[in-house]
Amino acid sequence: MYLGLDLGTSGVKALLIDGDQRPVASGHGALDVSRPHPGWSEQDPADWLEACEHAIGELKSSHPKELAAVKGIGLSGQMHGATLLDRDDRVLRACILWNDTRSHAEAAALDADPRFREITGNIVFPGFTAPKLVWVKANEPDIFARVAKVLLPKDYLRLWLSGEHMSEMSDSAGTSWLDVGRRRWSAELLAATGLDESRMPALVEGTEPAGALRAELASRWGMQAGIPIAGGAGDNAASACGMGTVGEGHAFVSLGTSGVLFAANAAYLPNPASAVHTFCHALPQTWHQMGVILSATDSLNWLASITDRKAGDLTTELGDDLKAPSGLTFLPYLSGERTPYNDATIRGVFAGLAHESDRAALTQAVLEGVAFAFRDSLEALAIAGTRLERMTAIGGGSRSPYWLKAIATALGIPVDVPADGDFGAAFGAARLGLIAATGADPRTVCTPPATSSTVEPDAALAQPYTDAYRRYRALYPAIKGVSA
Repeated sequence: MYLGLDLGTSGVKALLIDGDQRPVASGHGALDVSRPHPGWSEQDPADWLEACEHAIGELKSSHPKELAAVKGIGLSGQMHGATLLDRDDRVLRACILWNDTRSHAEAAALDADPRFREITGNIVFPGFTAPKLVWVKANEPDIFARVAKVLLPKDYLRLWLSGEHMSEMSDSAGTSWLDVGRRRWSAELLAATGLDESRMPALVEGTEPAGALRAELASRWGMQAGIPIAGGAGDNAASACGMGTVGEGHAFVSLGTSGVLFAANAAYLPNPASAVHTFCHALPQTWHQMGVILSATDSLNWLASITDRKAGDLTTELGDDLKAPSGLTFLPYLSGERTPYNDATIRGVFAGLAHESDRAALTQAVLEGVAFAFRDSLEALAIAGTRLERMTAIGGGSRSPYWLKAIATALGIPVDVPADGDFGAAFGAARLGLIAATGADPRTVCTPPATSSTVEPDAALAQPYTDAYRRYRALYPAIKGVSA
């Protein structure tokens, strides 16, 4: 048995798989997000440990023998979070999360230093880790002075599980401190933010062992002490391992809280000007590119909350057949946007509202707006040198056939729907745990699932969608000066 632990924004998932990679059981522990000020997003790391305890506790209750048979553990987690520890490994403040935009000015200042784009291959985005530390230095100097280690969220779980300060390449690539081409910390960039390598965790590849389960926790859960813990991966790279998106030209579209268009690469292909992320993959000497939108299913969930409906009910209300865009346009910038604008202050908008704009029309516009945001990412990937011919859909939003039809038509490429199964970040983490424990070839383990169906672009609506996308693209510059 192998255990995957995925620390997400809304909860921790624990997934057991057997030696044939078949999911056996899962547990879950819920998490909340604190938003003490506009643009802020934080979590208490102690809550991560409690959620992890709860998730593994469910497995111990339902499948104790299988849990006792675990031979390897893999970790996945939300990226970019700044978990600050003192020299006794005590947490100094709440973790500043990936979707926190308070450090947008600090990010812009770092990005103006050409060394950051040159060494990391990426724009310094407000959600990345380095500008958060610069913000803490300026606004909470007493805390900054006590920082002995900066850990990413999943690596704080690792510290608790194993006692080790370690990380891996895919997650660390999102800090703005990693030399992404050389796969190592950049002393130059750390110094530019008032830090040095002693405050960073040691680095391994995601497939390598990075710590072992402590005896105290093993005894509590009925597991074996010393089980290897894989380096693991950031959530998107872990999902790619779960989906088998590890070879050149393989891609997926993730409809989660945020939205990701992810493409695996066999070489390092940076193009920061496109606002595409270029990160290390979890597999050695492999990289990936991705366009990121900050509010994907979050946009639909927002509409569901203000209409007092469930998100699934809103999409069901549209029926099965894709409709032509109505002229009502939605920009899904509820928390700012990354690709292609790198704009933390822009906010969402409905344009074209009329008396006939009922709830269904609003839902349709939201689904189309997110689809057009993915089209923006597709265009940015093409500028960065990656052209996609098809992709696989994952994430909670992919359960909506209407949304998948809108995305396929907006992007003009087929969308594959995997056969039933659990192929997300926890599954990818469990695969990495298997590799670390057995030494198996990562490419023989990280294979794609079977495809149950393919959603083709609707040729009859290609032109109406193209026209609607042009309206969508024209709105950002129109509202840029008035939305901050």
